[in-house]
Amino acid sequence: MYFEQQLTQSQIAQKLGYSRSMISRLISEAREQSIVEIRIHYPLQRVRELEVYLQKVLQLKEVRVLQRGSLGHSEMLRRLGALAALLLEAHLQEHIIIGTSWGTAVYETVNAVHSQTLEGLRVIQMIGSLGTLNSDIDGPELARRLARLLGGQYSTLPLPLIVDSETTKLALLNAPHIRRVMYQFKQIDLALVGIGTIDVEHASLLRAGYLDSYQLESLREAGAVGDVCAIHVDIDGNLVNTPLTRCIVGVDPATLCSIPVRIGVAGGQSKALPIVAASRAKFINYLVTDEIAALRIQKFFEGDGTL
Repeated sequence: MYFEQQLTQSQIAQKLGYSRSMISRLISEAREQSIVEIRIHYPLQRVRELEVYLQKVLQLKEVRVLQRGSLGHSEMLRRLGALAALLLEAHLQEHIIIGTSWGTAVYETVNAVHSQTLEGLRVIQMIGSLGTLNSDIDGPELARRLARLLGGQYSTLPLPLIVDSETTKLALLNAPHIRRVMYQFKQIDLALVGIGTIDVEHASLLRAGYLDSYQLESLREAGAVGDVCAIHVDIDGNLVNTPLTRCIVGVDPATLCSIPVRIGVAGGQSKALPIVAASRAKFINYLVTDEIAALRIQKFFEGDGTL
């Protein structure tokens, strides 16, 4: 009905007597189980000159830059995800362990991954859950979906991303089932992560309700320009230490940096400085971004170091 009759999810829900969210879940499962396969063929045009430039100045192993043209932000993210999925698939192999964060860029990447079966593959949720209204972009669902698409298993981290105190955090992390998940972080072969900004208009943690404007301003005053896995860093890649950072539940900086393949996916002008910071912190060694972010990064390096 959805694919052949072009009915909306709401229309199908009304006809069948199900909720719209149930119809959405059934459609997603049909795709994940290869009952239905959707392939959208559009050109993923890249800007090779900027790829070479960013790879050099950011000291990364590989960079892919999506040509932006007149694309709106949502369509840019979809194509960015498709470009990132190709890079991810190039690294896939049997028995690989993949770590994931959260967010729209990671969601679009997972959404573009082609279904296949890889023996022994496992996906690990690397940071606590946000409990956002849109569960599709949260860590547990992304780990589950990617594992289903690749015929593997998955492990979630059933804790909130931010807790009320460091004492609470330490107590929660001491639970045996949590320790088992955290132990797997050191076995991850490939990390797929988004790159966050503290820009008020685009800060995902602010939109998700995990940070308020006061906390965001405190991070900014401490020098933070962005984050990976909610680990905030300044423009030089140094860790930003605030009371909030000690309450974050997830992979620690040293473990993140030890993962062999660390793919960062982010686009748009607000992500330029966060990309620079994430690269300098060694949180990523592969980057998939868009032309607008790439040009602003180029301006940063060729100008006076500001944007």
